[in-house]
This record gives sequence, C-alpha cells and structure tokens, in this order.
Amino acid sequence: MIWPMPNRPRAVTVGEGLAVLVAQPGPLEDSPVFERGAGGAEANVAAVLTQLGVPTAWISRVGDDGFGRYLVRHLGERGVDISAVAVDTERPTAVYVKERGGGSDTPGDLAAGASRMLYYRTGSAASALSPADHDAAAALLDGCEVVHFTGITTALSDSATALTDSLLSRPRGDRLLSFDLNYRPALWHRRTANAAEVLARHVRGADVAFLGSDEAAAVFGTGDPDRLRALFPQPRHLVVKNDAHAVIGFLGERRLEVPALALTVTERIGAGDAFAGGYLGALLQGRPHEHLLRFGHLCAAAALTAVGDGAELPPPARLATLAALDTAEWSRLRYPDAVMTENVAS
Repeated sequence: MIWPMPNRPRAVTVGEGLAVLVAQPGPLEDSPVFERGAGGAEANVAAVLTQLGVPTAWISRVGDDGFGRYLVRHLGERGVDISAVAVDTERPTAVYVKERGGGSDTPGDLAAGASRMLYYRTGSAASALSPADHDAAAALLDGCEVVHFTGITTALSDSATALTDSLLSRPRGDRLLSFDLNYRPALWHRRTANAAEVLARHVRGADVAFLGSDEAAAVFGTGDPDRLRALFPQPRHLVVKNDAHAVIGFLGERRLEVPALALTVTERIGAGDAFAGGYLGALLQGRPHEHLLRFGHLCAAAALTAVGDGAELPPPARLATLAALDTAEWSRLRYPDAVMTENVAS
C-alpha cells in the first residue's frame, strides 16, 4: 500500500516507528489502563521538523494492524509526508511499553518520576527494512536536502544495515546525510555484526553526526568531545551531548560549547531526537552555528518538560528570537518560562 504524496519534502527521515503504551504510575502488573502514544527516533525528528516549517517525509515499514494505522495517521496529522511508508502484511508494528514509577515500597515499583522502557520489536515490520525501501523512495531521497537516520535503524537487522549502507553510498550532490549514534546494546546483542565497526562507518560517512558522550564511550571507548573529533574528523558538523547539560558543536575546525536551558525534567525520552530536529531545522533555514545548537537545546527542552516522546514546540518565530539572544541573556533563560515571556530582561 502506498500513501498519497504531498509536496516534495526538504528533509527525509528513515527508521522505525513504535506504538507506545504508557502505564499508570506503579508496578506494571497493577496498571489497569495504558495511554497510547507514538515513538521512534526518526519519527520524532520528522515531527519536530514539520513544526519548524520544514516539509519532511518519513520512510518506514508498519504492520497491517491498528498500531501501524495509528502511527501513519499520527505522523500524517502532524504534516509529515507518509507516502513512502510501506505496509507489511506479514509482520507486526513494533510496540514499547513505558513503565512509570510510583515511588511505593511495592516490589517491582520504580522511584517516583522514574521510567523504564520494555521493547517488543523483534521481528517487527521495520526490522524488514532493506535497500528495496531505499529504491522505492528514490524520488524522495533524490529531491530532498537532508536525510536523517540513527544507529537504532541500522541495528534492527542485517537488511536494515544494508539499507543504511546504501544511504551512505548513494550519490549526494548537495544533499546532507545526518546520523545520530543512538546506541542500543539490546538491539546489537541479537546481531553478529560488530556494533562499533558499523556505527563508526556511519559516523564517518555522515555530514552531520550527533553523539551522546555516554553512548560514544560505550561504543568507541571515549566520550571526550575533542578525542571524538580526532577520531571522527569527517563529518563537517559533529555534535557531542553530555551529562553536564552542555553541547559541544564542531563545525569544521571550529569548536563551540553552548549550555542547555535551566528546566525541571518531566521525562527524558525523546529529548535527543528533538535536539537533532531543532539543529537540522535551523541548518536548513541557514542559521549560524551557535543558533543551530540553541535551536537544538530549545526543542530538547520542549521534550524534557513534556509527557511522552514527542515535543510540542513553541512558535518558530519565538524560538528564533530566543536563539538570537546574547550570551548573558541566554544563560538566564529557564524553560518553559522563556517562551511565555515576550520581553526577556537584558
């Protein structure tokens, strides 16, 4: 089944979407109801880009089931081009369950505010992604300005790695290839491929690469931004996110550190995807290097202060105003107060 195609996108994301079932706080076995949501790294990035006014398509596979129809509808309602989403009649849509802590003394309960993800994606429709999906979406890929995917996609299966390798080898012209490390050990445990070798090849083949310092340390043996830049000089844009709530961005030989906004974290899931979407959106809008990192922080803050994987962004014009503040004003911002206040004190 092929879905109707809207106007040609400027960005294309490639990867698995998942239906999310969010449990009530407390032990999972005691949750009588679950709130449905949508997740998946590349799907999250696509939704951020469309909110920033960047026409975006999502290439994926879903099952011929209610969860697959929900995912496609969810992304389509957010303005994402879903014309290259294939429906697999043999495999199911991936699902993950989000367990939320209630802070009780009940065995199996998590701390209040903590969460844990249980993934059910083995044998999913998206695990069958292959170069054939690349070929079917050739018009989208050839006509866009940036293609984004993550280490989750290439970890899904041998055929998915063949797909991401084909993205790396495809003639690009002026098109940029964006890759987020997103290392998930559980996915690689089922593979015979060497994760570090595959992921390093993808980082080196990208024009824009996003690395979490903790993930990079686990895969490549270091989370230090300067050592990572020495290890991966190829991407013109190399972005290293760390636990100190700052991001180091390399643009060619230039190194720039931008602190994150002050905020109270509601949930961390989806923040990295929102950062990547903000960065890429600002890049496609031709904004300067510092603004790329600030857009990333602002979009990540929207995800960190929300419930669920998806970030609901402030108006793009407001984000642009905040991204253009001087260093002192930026350092005083607190999210979401900053987006509610039109006049930031100087």
